Amino acid sequence: MTRRAHRSAHGRPLPDGPAPFTTLVELTFEKRKVEHWIRFGRKTYEQIIDRRRSVVGFAPSSVFAFVRWAKGEHGTVVSRIDIVRAIGRGEPFQTLPFVRPGGEILLRLDSWPKVQRALVAIDAVDALGLDPADASPDHWRHVHNRLTANLEPHAYTPERHAAWLHCQRIAP
Repeated sequence: MTRRAHRSAHGRPLPDGPAPFTTLVELTFEKRKVEHWIRFGRKTYEQIIDRRRSVVGFAPSSVFAFVRWAKGEHGTVVSRIDIVRAIGRGEPFQTLPFVRPGGEILLRLDSWPKVQRALVAIDAVDALGLDPADASPDHWRHVHNRLTANLEPHAYTPERHAAWLHCQRIAP
């Protein structure tokens, strides 16, 4: 589902709450039942609700990876990874569970084998000494398309990263 962020989409900030237009992600961890976690991304807000639940926030335009896994009576029910760009005021966005209000989805994969391959692609960017949150959003779209087609994604290189940084400098 695609929507446009309304200025009141994020509500009024709590006294010690997140900054305005923070994208909030609800995390849950119940060992061997439900595991929602952030693989990478720069948190600007964190609220611990209880031992099993917390809420983290991301500033507009920041990129983060959200991994979800859940087990049912007969095995794994959900294995999913989403790499999302947090949205700012007035930007269009897609909705996804546990993310308020939503974001620009750069990568979305289901099934544990594909999730594992996406995690390998993230580790490859990490191995270059780069924070995956700083990688080009186009790289994550490319990884999504290649893994969806059961193909190996092309490696992210320092040259591609330098090109992305140059584009950022000259962008209006």
